[in-house]
Amino acid sequence: MQSVLTFMNMNAALLAACLGVFLLAGFVKGVIGLGLPTVAVGLLSLVMSPVQAAALLIVPSMVTNVWQLLAGGAFLALARRLWTMLAGIVVGTLAGSGFMGADGGRRAIIALGVALVLYAAAGLASFKFSVPAQRQKWWSPVVGVATGLVTAATGVFVIPAVPYLQALDLDRDELIQALGLSFTVSTAALAVNLGQGGAFGGGVAGASAVVLLPALLGMSIGTWVRGKVKAQTFRRCFFAGLLLLGLHLASHIVE
Repeated sequence: MQSVLTFMNMNAALLAACLGVFLLAGFVKGVIGLGLPTVAVGLLSLVMSPVQAAALLIVPSMVTNVWQLLAGGAFLALARRLWTMLAGIVVGTLAGSGFMGADGGRRAIIALGVALVLYAAAGLASFKFSVPAQRQKWWSPVVGVATGLVTAATGVFVIPAVPYLQALDLDRDELIQALGLSFTVSTAALAVNLGQGGAFGGGVAGASAVVLLPALLGMSIGTWVRGKVKAQTFRRCFFAGLLLLGLHLASHIVE
């Protein structure tokens, strides 16, 4: 626990806030199958730099996404179908190394806000589109590289990967597993970026492991709630909250 406090000079209130954020982020992921990095980095960026928020995200994101990835029987088929997108994610994330730390992370906060606004607006509008099979071989690497660059700049890897995967006409279980596969690769590439920049050392890894516990608890609760609450109602509230958070972050002015 001392490594957690040393890492960001946390007082008790800030540490409690971090634990609460990951409990909430895990809960959201348990209910709708995604949203842990979006909620965690979005809220933590209100009180710390995007680099610090992204570093705390690594262990909870990796563990919960591997859990989601393995909960299905289509792994090999999805890996063959999506490998160019996954390769693009790695290339884009590594190419964007240093984006998040530039200018003290202030531009990254604005970029994160814009990404959240776009994602929330698309979700509230129930915007859907379909990508024909013959065009997927061209779109997959482009979407992958774009997702990697957004990941490198903000620590959030939902744009444009999630809308793209939703456009592939996968069945529900395949979509959940495809999201887990995409998020796992994104998390691993982000960890490499942060490690090369010295932002994910031993002390930070320990802090990230600590916030894994509330994330797993929240995910377990969310999975239970998913069977009790209408998913559409929760999604509307989720996207409305993301829209407000994104507008707040995007309103920061880079000096």
